[in-house]
Amino acid sequence: MPRRIFALFFALVWLANGLGCKVLGLVPRHRAIVARILGAEHAPALTRLIGLGEIVLALWILSRWKWRWSAAAQILAVVTMNAIEFRIAPDLLLFGRWNAVVALAYVALVAYAGFLHAPATRPRP
Repeated sequence: MPRRIFALFFALVWLANGLGCKVLGLVPRHRAIVARILGAEHAPALTRLIGLGEIVLALWILSRWKWRWSAAAQILAVVTMNAIEFRIAPDLLLFGRWNAVVALAYVALVAYAGFLHAPATRPRP
């Protein structure tokens, strides 16, 4: 599968979650998760801020600049967010504790696309 297809898929995942779910607030569950983890007082602003970060990540992925670094950033973000949510707010997750399985599948696909499927870098002369 060409890197362009992977980039579109990954960027859509981050854009949907960042813009749709967090910035536009179309999925209130996301704000509830942030409130549970970081506190209700600042949850609206922090949820939007997290969403903006996810939009930036989507744009980075679409640029295909530093492809392996973007893959590593995605893996780190997904594993970190899901570990925290799994521990603190499993009842608010879309698939409950099974969300970890979905997250690991996504991480495996990102790792494949970012590290195994990525073209080899040419050594510098």
